[in-house]
Amino acid sequence: MVAITTELSPELARGIDEVTDLLAGRRFAVLTGAGVSTDSGIPDYRGEGAPTRTPMTFQQFLSAESFSKRYWAGSHLGYRRFAAAAPNAGHFALAELERAGAANGVITQNVDGLHKQAGSRKVVDLHGAMDRVLCLTCGQVFARESVSARIEEANPWLSTEGAVEIAPDGDAIVTDIESFVVPSCTVCGGRLKPDVVFFGEFIPAEKYREASALVRSSDALLIAGSSLVVNSGIRLLEEARRRRLPIVIVNRGVTKGDSRATVKLDAGTTETLVELARRLG
Repeated sequence: MVAITTELSPELARGIDEVTDLLAGRRFAVLTGAGVSTDSGIPDYRGEGAPTRTPMTFQQFLSAESFSKRYWAGSHLGYRRFAAAAPNAGHFALAELERAGAANGVITQNVDGLHKQAGSRKVVDLHGAMDRVLCLTCGQVFARESVSARIEEANPWLSTEGAVEIAPDGDAIVTDIESFVVPSCTVCGGRLKPDVVFFGEFIPAEKYREASALVRSSDALLIAGSSLVVNSGIRLLEEARRRRLPIVIVNRGVTKGDSRATVKLDAGTTETLVELARRLG
């Protein structure tokens, strides 16, 4: 278990007391959002101080080569830093809660793969994973590292780019894209896309069914680091509410699910999850 030294405020300690009493003896599903990975250096879309962004939609990505160039150039540069991120103590705490039998798995809206790196065994990547690339024509799946190597070989000028700002989906802003060579499928020549759900794209039905089944097999739902703006999170919360499951939300700032939570903690996820693992694990 990775320890942190942050001392809990009296208010947070009281809140965690309430959550501990609520979850003790129950197996709970966990839904995580970008707030769980901020302490790993991956920014949040909507957290305090987050810049306003308009991510590329799936329709734009398909509509013109200029959009494809813009996306792949930015995604490649962002992925360099994204892939270097390491799990934080909150990720390790969730893995410990699963090993202890308190949590039955993690449903994540994140695409960073950090839950699996931390040792969580049952992980539903609701929005996909940045370390995989798929062909939209033939369905072939590639490791992201192999595609990254091809991008760098075809675009050596990218290595001269300075520091970049990344987003939770591994994207970055790149201005000079005219000469960028977009990678294509080595099997059929089709268009490649990171295996993540773009804005404007539906979550694969089988992924949502897997997440829904995890909630249905649980006695409670713990939501950590998600503002619940994305529809998939609200749908899972509603599924738990209809089954009259206790719902705990841990997030800095307001979420769309606050009025439906049994307990809401306005707190950082890392220190809260570490303390819950200490008490429940």
